[in-house]
Amino acid sequence: MGAKGGYVYIVSNVTRSTLYIGITSNLAERSYQHKFEEGSEFTKKYHCSDLIYYEFFESIEEAIEREKVLKKWNRQWKIDLIREQNPLFKDLYDEVAEMK
Repeated sequence: MGAKGGYVYIVSNVTRSTLYIGITSNLAERSYQHKFEEGSEFTKKYHCSDLIYYEFFESIEEAIEREKVLKKWNRQWKIDLIREQNPLFKDLYDEVAEMK
């Protein structure tokens, strides 16, 4: 088991029409990569640069398990989950950029 924690996060495009779920051990760095289109090919293609949701886990393994669960959810469930933490679907980049 890993000693380092992990995050599950969701990034989206400006219109919020596309959602991308990922995991990372460094949310500040990974959100920076997405913000400046240095993330995955998918997020570059669909311009998913806004961090709109994240959860922290004590281990990266827990984050991986949560990611697998969320990826199976339908879109409305994901929207409802995001809305619980971030009702306005605002970009949380500035909030997590300070986590470095």
